[in-house]
Amino acid sequence: MRESPIYQEILHEGEERGKAEGKAEVAINLLNTGMALEDISRVTGLSVEQLRVLQRKRGEQ
Repeated sequence: MRESPIYQEILHEGEERGKAEGKAEVAINLLNTGMALEDISRVTGLSVEQLRVLQRKRGEQ
């Protein structure tokens, strides 16, 4: 079962989704400290545009 290409694909997708969620959480915490978007981008690997989206979503809550 674990050697199945479908299993491996699903596992990979889950790992990638988890990494993305972790990056977003770190980015939100850094946004809350007032860190510059460019600095957060360098730390997390997220683009400045992705950070602006997170900023807008954070403001809506």
